[in-house]
Amino acid sequence: MDAFWLSLVMIFLAELGDKTQLVALTLATCYKTKTVLWGIFWATLAVHVFSAAIGWFIGDRLPSDWIGFIAGIAFIIFGLWTLRGDHLEEGEDSCKRTVHPFWLVFTTFFMAELGDKTMLSTITLATTNAFLPVWIGSTIGMVLSDGLAIVAGKMLGKRLPEKAIQIGAAMVFFIFGGYSMYQGGAAFSLQIWGLAILSLIVAAGFFLRKPAVR
Repeated sequence: MDAFWLSLVMIFLAELGDKTQLVALTLATCYKTKTVLWGIFWATLAVHVFSAAIGWFIGDRLPSDWIGFIAGIAFIIFGLWTLRGDHLEEGEDSCKRTVHPFWLVFTTFFMAELGDKTMLSTITLATTNAFLPVWIGSTIGMVLSDGLAIVAGKMLGKRLPEKAIQIGAAMVFFIFGGYSMYQGGAAFSLQIWGLAILSLIVAAGFFLRKPAVR
């Protein structure tokens, strides 16, 4: 698949049910949809230029088979992360207006995206694809995902089939990740595959564990 469309689709899916999507929904209840999406676009463009650059820099310095294998593991982990879903911490859903709404959205999104699943997905995609298509595709994919959630949330009063969406998105990550692992690690030893599967089992236990009752 072309790098641009691959990045657009994968980041679109990664953003479904993500914390930053929930932030977008909340901000859209306080400010105009156009302002929120414009702030999201520029914040994502800024964050993902660094994400794509990091992935591109790493990708040029690692063997292609290992890149594909590790990227596959990463995408399966992102699938588990998607399956778990995110939630807003107390205080993150407030609409404080101390500055212009655009800059509030931009700053909120920029900070929320640092170290987030979509940022890590962009880095992973850029290890095996060209920098510019990944940067632009991932940015547009995220804005489309957030825009769809905002419109649907306003129309349905936020009553979205969240679990079904998460399962569907996670399955795409699992399929893509499994294919990437097979393509990159077909010649690897059983020991390497065993360690990879063990790491995925540990990741599954971490992401799918039941939250502690407070």
